[in-house]
Amino acid sequence: MMVKKVAILGAGNGGMTAAADLKEQGFEISLYELPQFGNNLKVMQEKGGILLQEPNEVPFKEVFLPLDLITTDIQAAVKDAQIIMLTIPGFAIEAFAEVLAPVATEDQVIFFNGAAAMGCVRFANKAKDMGIDKKFKLCEVNSLSYGTRGFADEARVELTLRVKKLFFAAYPKEDTAELLDVCKQIYKCLVPAKNVWHTTLENGNPEVHPGPCMLNAGRIDYSNGEFWLYREGITKHTVNVLHAIEHERMEVGKAFGFDLEDAVQSRYRRGYFSNDKEDLQTLFNTSEVFTKIKGPTSVTGRYFTEDISNGLVLWSNMGKVANVPTPNIDAVIVLGCSLLQEDFYTTGLTLEKLGFGGMNIDQMEANV
Repeated sequence: MMVKKVAILGAGNGGMTAAADLKEQGFEISLYELPQFGNNLKVMQEKGGILLQEPNEVPFKEVFLPLDLITTDIQAAVKDAQIIMLTIPGFAIEAFAEVLAPVATEDQVIFFNGAAAMGCVRFANKAKDMGIDKKFKLCEVNSLSYGTRGFADEARVELTLRVKKLFFAAYPKEDTAELLDVCKQIYKCLVPAKNVWHTTLENGNPEVHPGPCMLNAGRIDYSNGEFWLYREGITKHTVNVLHAIEHERMEVGKAFGFDLEDAVQSRYRRGYFSNDKEDLQTLFNTSEVFTKIKGPTSVTGRYFTEDISNGLVLWSNMGKVANVPTPNIDAVIVLGCSLLQEDFYTTGLTLEKLGFGGMNIDQMEANV
């Protein structure tokens, strides 16, 4: 399949950046947002495109990219697209599946480009619940393909990194080679993962965000949004919690048969760190990419809510199946429940909700 058109669903940081970047590469691009968030498209529609800025380039790079379609009409957005790419947060997967599943065709590749949250499985489950019987071409990566920030009210993005390596898996895993050939036409950084459990455990956000953010909750409240996790929140002590969660994640991965990357390796290989020789705190504190990222601005933000509910809760579940203790992961979940007054063990993403309740590791892997 030759890719000519990419439909990008979700007009946040990743979606805006992908639209501009892939348009610059020469692809036909449509950018879609759910109708209830259509106001986010207003300035982009008025200007007809997006201003792409790359502050790390020398000299400073700035180019305006006109898009082919900016819309809240899902049928128009995905018409004739070879790849339908969802650049959305984990909590929005079912909402987008509800509008996309009825109109997507079996020959279109549906590609989840963002922090892994079992998007493929959840999409297929939602379609099944809706009575839609199609053999979708589903695939996902472990993390967003950019280090970036978008400003919808200015129709502008600041792109600081095109990620150099991402793990890629199809669902079912037997389709990985075929769909990888298609998606590498837009992102050459993709490498095959074993399956979607592998991509899920290579998502670094639940490891890095909730623990250190929890320890900085008072600072985040007090600062009224003037907080920079990677510059000031990763310290010689908070990084110890990060490492503890890293250890548990990697032990769960080992039980599932994966040789996972550690926190330094993954970010160095993706391009966020300039080397892999210094300690993790120093690398975060001095990263040319991470130090430009502000936030979280609130304890109700995604660094807390999404990364606990769609990340740590699932890792905890996987640890129980693998008989791997996860005391630090569970401690962060429990503190998150108290801090935000929400029972994440009930509301979060669980194996039971995904359809894998009661399965052992072999059964879980056989069914993806």
